[in-house]
Amino acid sequence: MKYLFATCLFLLSFQAFSQSEKEEKHAIAAVVQLYFDGMIERDKSKLEEAFLPEARLIGYRGENFTVTTFEDWANGTAKGEKRDPSKYKNILLEVELKGNTALAKTELFWPGIYYFDFLTLIKKDGKWKIVHKTWYEEKR
Repeated sequence: MKYLFATCLFLLSFQAFSQSEKEEKHAIAAVVQLYFDGMIERDKSKLEEAFLPEARLIGYRGENFTVTTFEDWANGTAKGEKRDPSKYKNILLEVELKGNTALAKTELFWPGIYYFDFLTLIKKDGKWKIVHKTWYEEKR
C-alpha cells in the first residue's frame, strides 16, 4: 500500500513539473514571438520587451564576423517602414529549458535570405528575456 502511495505521489509531482515546464516553454515562446513581431513590424518596444538591454548579437554578415549590442541592433532594426508579414516566415523549432535558463532554436525565411538563430534566454525578475543571439545566415 505504501508503495502505491509513493508511486501516486511521484506521478503527481511529475505531472506538476511537466505542467510547470509546459507553462515556462509557453512563456519563452511568447518572448520569441515578440522578437519575431518586433523585427517584422520594426517595433523597438517589442524588441525591448523581448531582450535584456545587455544582450549581444553575434554572427557573420557574409564573411564578416560581427558583435552587436542590443541597442545598436534594435535601433537599426526599428528604422524604416513595417515589413509585409506575408513575405516572411519565422519558426520556433525547439526550446530547451534548464532551471532559469533556456535555449531557443529558430528558422527565419526572409526574402533572399535564410537565418538560423540560437537564442539564449534567462528568467529575470519572473520574466524570460533573450540575453544572446547567435545566428547563421545563408543567401537564397
